[in-house]
Amino acid sequence: MKVVERYILQRALVLFLGALAWTLAIVWTTQVLARIDLVTDSGQSALTFFKVATLIIPSVVPIVVPFSVVVAVAQTLSVMNTDSELVVINAAGASRLMVARPVLLLALCASILCFVVHNGVDPYARQKNRELVASARADLLSLVIQEGTFRKVEDGLFLQVGERLPDNQLGGIFVADSREEGVDLVYYAKRGAIVDRKDEKVLLMSDGVVHRKTPSGEVSVIHFTSYAFDLSAFSADAERQTLLPKDQTTTYLLNPDPNDSIFQHEPGAYRTELFKRFSDWLFPITFALIALAVAGDARSHREARLHPLVTSITIALLTFWLTFFFEGKAKTTPIFNYAMAAMPIVMSLICVWFIYRQKAMELPVGWTDALTEFGRTAGRRLSALRASLGRTRGGAA
Repeated sequence: MKVVERYILQRALVLFLGALAWTLAIVWTTQVLARIDLVTDSGQSALTFFKVATLIIPSVVPIVVPFSVVVAVAQTLSVMNTDSELVVINAAGASRLMVARPVLLLALCASILCFVVHNGVDPYARQKNRELVASARADLLSLVIQEGTFRKVEDGLFLQVGERLPDNQLGGIFVADSREEGVDLVYYAKRGAIVDRKDEKVLLMSDGVVHRKTPSGEVSVIHFTSYAFDLSAFSADAERQTLLPKDQTTTYLLNPDPNDSIFQHEPGAYRTELFKRFSDWLFPITFALIALAVAGDARSHREARLHPLVTSITIALLTFWLTFFFEGKAKTTPIFNYAMAAMPIVMSLICVWFIYRQKAMELPVGWTDALTEFGRTAGRRLSALRASLGRTRGGAA
């Protein structure tokens, strides 16, 4: 690799790693916050929460990496063009491949990373994640028994605990059971505890009463010293895992179990997921070609309506959105699977044509004007907001 190629690769790699770190942190944070109820609702330890949060990362990487590539390549080439470095490279008689080769090398490595994560790491991480979540939900002491909270155990069964007492004892237990049609049962006990009896979860209540209302409207009240309420059915349901197509391994998608209930109801979802895994890994290369087509030529960008980085990201987002649209349609209309898989290839060929013809890929004038006006309006509003905050602080002083 020549000195210039190493120079371009180094600059693009530094920007790629920086963009990847920040974007991954932002997307990962949003995904983690959506699962914060694992701690707030089920009372799990911080260690369990961080395990679940760590297992989310493989599912985020294939989405973040392509956009990190387009940001790194577009910004690197734009800065090099502004500093007249691309002009010097062309004036020295170097071919366009000297600029494209390190960019494509970076994109190829990113694509291989996406392929390995999407087809190898992510399915196992998703399955492990579901195991942890199912295990947390199966913990009745932490999920169902929440102090001062009225909880729904299952349809027709509700439970409330007044307080937690030492030695895993519970105080002020209230249970409403209407699972049997026409019969309403209400239990109240002063004390109780969750115990295991031959692999069964039982709520053992003591010193309480049970109100029973029959279909005829008669109400009977029975006092009891000790009463065992079976919760094992709920525990079994909580431990049962449902693996979606995106949770399955690629080997399983190639030969799914005919008895799989989800496969029986939605066979198209398995086919779509398989097409997705064998096409999404091309996006880093496609996005790198987009950046090359937009900002890879040595020309003045002073007359450009938009910064090349904005143009590259906009085109990349449009490509990604069209692929996502085809994916949604493919679950019911199989022909869209081929459109989804062909999208990165077709976009790459379009970019290659622009690069070969030495033309800069640009957005339509109407889109450019709309984005420019949006940026100006946002800038004016931000300036007005800052001025308003400054006056407010000055008045308060």
